[in-house]
Amino acid sequence: MKATACCLAALAAIGFAIPAPARTLKAIQDRSSISLCAHPNSLPFASRTEQPPGFQVELGRALAQQLGVSLTMEWVLISYQIPRTDCDIILDTIAAEDAPPDFGIRLSKPYYRSGVTLAVPAGSAIRSFEDLNRQTRVAVQTGSLAARSIDQRHVPISVFGFEDEMLTAVAAHEVEAAAVTPLTAGYYNLQHPDQKVTLLPLDEADRDLVWNVAVGMRRSDDALRSAIDQAIDRLRTNGEIARIYQHYGVTLQPPR
Repeated sequence: MKATACCLAALAAIGFAIPAPARTLKAIQDRSSISLCAHPNSLPFASRTEQPPGFQVELGRALAQQLGVSLTMEWVLISYQIPRTDCDIILDTIAAEDAPPDFGIRLSKPYYRSGVTLAVPAGSAIRSFEDLNRQTRVAVQTGSLAARSIDQRHVPISVFGFEDEMLTAVAAHEVEAAAVTPLTAGYYNLQHPDQKVTLLPLDEADRDLVWNVAVGMRRSDDALRSAIDQAIDRLRTNGEIARIYQHYGVTLQPPR
């Protein structure tokens, strides 16, 4: 199964919107495990059967180790299943600055900066969204913010269901660019060394297409959030988070 741009991450707010029992840090320590919700077939995010297992699983294990517990996986196909699971956290959660203060989850401090940017063929003259025009057809994902943003620029678009299909179209010069996440583009280049695309920097001018990323937690106590924040600090300082994502071809940008 092909992973969408956000996987379960952008859907975390929806999935956690239904109240679910909170688990405190003490409860997690007492049971000696913390549980992570992830999609079972969505590399580079996560995989139940393949090796490597995906950066969400690897980061989940690193966080669990920092907390002195083991990691338990809760495999979820769609976000609406999350309230019926026993999971405590979901990774790569979009930390939107304009999100309501209480929408079902608590967020840790952010640990990287992401968003949607353009992937172009090697040697392309396109350097930013400003270079798009009526002659540059751009691959976009169905119903995405990027699709709306680019369409408003009166740039022709080609609609796809999955980002890896969009990147294949770029590599084959079927489109001039694709609006994708750095996560998917980095992994695509790792998997296709002979058909690499060029990933442009994030465009901070379009606030709808850039965001920080954090750990999403079910409503819980301050102690759990503090422990997760401290774990993130240690894993960022020692370079472990960067190493995990780089293993999948992704170079992380620091949060803002």
